[in-house]
Formats: sequence, C-alpha cells, structure tokens
Amino acid sequence: MTEHDAPVVVALNAELCIGVGNCELLAPDHFRIDDDTAVAELIGDGAMTLAAAEEVVDRCPSGALSISPTA
Repeated sequence: MTEHDAPVVVALNAELCIGVGNCELLAPDHFRIDDDTAVAELIGDGAMTLAAAEEVVDRCPSGALSISPTA
C-alpha cells in the first residue's frame, strides 16, 4: 500500500459549506448536496483514500472539508 492509498477520514464542517458541490461531483459516493439546505452532507463515515481525500479537500472553495488519519 502506498501513502496515497492509505485510508483517511474526511470531516465536513457544515457551517462553512457554501454548497458549490465540488465534493459531490468528485466523490458522489461520499457526499451529497441537500436539496433543501444547499449544504453538503457526508454519506457514510467519510473514509476514503488519501489521494481522493486530498483532491476533494483541495477543491472545496469554502474550506469546509479536512482530512484526519484513521485510528
């Protein structure tokens, strides 16, 4: 397993989310934009590979996403 394959958890701060939807576009199995609130929601526990997490976090314009290593 390479470093980019390492499991991490992406955390979502919904208060910072502005509903652009990049997370849903890049990782639809992990995020969705709520139709009523226009805020992202995590689907499941937020676990994904480091490479996928880095891309989705880097493309979040509001900084609502962050990466944590799994325990």
